[in-house]
Amino acid sequence: MAEAADFQGTSASPARRWLRRAGALITGAPLLAGLLQLPAAGPAQADASGTVSVSLDSLSPSAPTDGDTVTVSGTVTNNGKRAVTDAHVGLRVGPELTSRSEIDSVARHSDEPRSGTGTEAGDKYEEKFDKLAPGVAEHFTIAVPVDKLDLGDDGVYEFDVTLSGRTSAQSWDQVLGIQRTFLPWQSSEADTKTKTSFLWPLISTAHLTAKTGAGELQTPEFLDDDLAKELAPGGRLAQMVDLGKDLDVTWVIDPDLLASVDAMAAGNYRLQGADGTSTPGPRDHQAAAKQWLAALQKAVAGKEVVALPFADPDLASLAHNGTSVTGSLSHLKDATDVAAITVKTVLHVTPSTDFAWPVNGAVDPSIMKVATSAGADRVIARSDSLQETGGLPYTPSAARPVGGGTTAVVADARLSTAFEGDLTKAGSATLAVQRFLAQSLALNAQTDKQRSIVVAPQRMPTARQAQAMATALKALQGGTWSQSQDLSAAAKDKPDPSATTRIPPRSAYPSSLRRQELPRAVFDQIARTQDKLDNFRVILSDQSRVVTPFGRAINREMSTSWRGRKGEAVGYRDGVEAWMDDLSKQVKLIDKSETKLSGRSATIPVTVQNNLVQPVGHLVLRLTSTMPTRLKIGGKAYFDQRVEVSGGHSQSVKFTTSANANGRVTVLAQLYTEDGRPYGDAVSFDVKVTEVTPTVMLVIGGGVLLLVLAGFRMYTQRKRAAARQADEDGPGTAGEDTGRPGNPEGPGDRLPEESDSASGADDPEQPSDHAPDTAPESADPSGTGERVDR
Repeated sequence: MAEAADFQGTSASPARRWLRRAGALITGAPLLAGLLQLPAAGPAQADASGTVSVSLDSLSPSAPTDGDTVTVSGTVTNNGKRAVTDAHVGLRVGPELTSRSEIDSVARHSDEPRSGTGTEAGDKYEEKFDKLAPGVAEHFTIAVPVDKLDLGDDGVYEFDVTLSGRTSAQSWDQVLGIQRTFLPWQSSEADTKTKTSFLWPLISTAHLTAKTGAGELQTPEFLDDDLAKELAPGGRLAQMVDLGKDLDVTWVIDPDLLASVDAMAAGNYRLQGADGTSTPGPRDHQAAAKQWLAALQKAVAGKEVVALPFADPDLASLAHNGTSVTGSLSHLKDATDVAAITVKTVLHVTPSTDFAWPVNGAVDPSIMKVATSAGADRVIARSDSLQETGGLPYTPSAARPVGGGTTAVVADARLSTAFEGDLTKAGSATLAVQRFLAQSLALNAQTDKQRSIVVAPQRMPTARQAQAMATALKALQGGTWSQSQDLSAAAKDKPDPSATTRIPPRSAYPSSLRRQELPRAVFDQIARTQDKLDNFRVILSDQSRVVTPFGRAINREMSTSWRGRKGEAVGYRDGVEAWMDDLSKQVKLIDKSETKLSGRSATIPVTVQNNLVQPVGHLVLRLTSTMPTRLKIGGKAYFDQRVEVSGGHSQSVKFTTSANANGRVTVLAQLYTEDGRPYGDAVSFDVKVTEVTPTVMLVIGGGVLLLVLAGFRMYTQRKRAAARQADEDGPGTAGEDTGRPGNPEGPGDRLPEESDSASGADDPEQPSDHAPDTAPESADPSGTGERVDR
């Protein structure tokens, strides 16, 4: 009864508590001693306060009910310069906290000693230390039946773990260290339970590059090996799946993560090195990726799965800085379209793609417009952005119709941010769990109306944050004041008519988030890369080999995960664009040296090289003369020819040219796509023209004519000689075959030097046998002395 009276006294006014404390001092010691000690007590205790740090590493059960035993454990550490003697750790139940803001206030001052901390549970429920040496940490564990805590009505109570003791400077018992936390107390099933939707996010940073290898088999290339570390046992993503499988949650998944893990599970992947080279990925990572995917498939079976647009694009950055850049919104549409396909292919479940999730749930009209532009009609906002303005005494349900068929699903800010910060220490994680449960119970106690509450934690919780989330959820889902609900059901619940539906103006968007946004220059670079991709894809016979990896890489360039990582973001975007440039340069014109052109016409070859593994086509090669009055291509100033080149080959394209004058002419060779856009760099080379003059042509033509006439004269002379020979032989020789076979006319078409000497002597037109024959193969049978080259 005394303990109960002391406990009830904690809710009295500060003046009454001071009088009670002063009366106890007067009755327990001489008046003079009390008067001497009172003035010094305040400053001395203030000097000693905080001498010992108290860490509450575990509290179980987190939300006790009738018949439970509360067990707390932790450590106390003497941070002072003097030893603490006669020390003990005690448990105290403070006042009931009747509002959510009171819970926030206690959390802000959780380790500050102050009056009004309540009465200790008793000597049976404490742990004593004879001495705490400076710098030494001591562990403690205390168990106390819940009925010994004298808890009152259902509600949230301040629950303190204190270290009391003495020092050489202050030789009386005093609180030297404290850790405040919360004890949610619901002794029986609540009449009205809050329906709670908890989002369980599976999101990571960008891991895959745009490179897929140069061979026939497309080999994905990873930026680094960080994803394998997250998938390994104990890794962040491994724990998210392992913890989430036993919870009633809505899985919110980035399809890019699934695509990346699936690529690793295939085994044929490479890791990018610092020097730009790449190495094969370790085989053991393939096994880890397969195991993770198999575990995830089991974990999401029968659960609601929400698919974000591919790579989780930054909706706020797009709304504020990207909409003025042509094509930016189309990337969001592409990312949304591919999301459901990716999730269904990898996990074999059909996800919901109706939800958009701006970073931290911060919204304004432009963000809402962009978020719904790709087909989503439900936007996950947060109550610290879409704040209540109607003075409601309770937290309304999450669903808010905001016009145009769009529903804002407003997550509770206090619950959603409960697990942020450094939770690597057990004490910090325990406080986060207890605070979350306290806020949930306080919310449920606000009204008898049943409401649907959504919890949207940070996108990428650490492993320790995920552990704390799972601990809190298990306690909540096993508690007496909350029941689980899918996100889609919360979005469909009847909205509170008094809840605000007014989207805050753009000026209300948090400046801290605005500073992390992707600037317009990012979207300009994305547009430039996309333009290069569009120009390259039209020449390919198999566009998917390039369009798919680059399309997904461009989606990753817009990812929310780049916030706070400006340097890495720049490096990734530059890498994607550089690889696009390298690929497009694999189809090019080969440089030419100076070409010499003799005569009026000739053929000029130009070589197109294709170093890709696939054939290319839909290209036009144009050869242009810079001086068409001197040199024409195909009879014009320029001439086009279609080009198709097999993979890994080169092809020579020939152009017919005609020259009109001597001199050097610069010729330009340029590839174009079929729609008339230049492709690649032009090649410039000189053509040296040596034109033949009309006088030279006349001389050559005259020489040819003389040769023809001389040949005709030789032929006629032979015929006359043959006829005379036939007359001299007479008719009696007509049957003799003195000529060549098949010639009935006798001597036939013998050459002059083949005739006998008699025929030459009888012919008055032939030279005498005694005349010297200095050039028998050059003699003219006419005897005129002219020479004709054979």
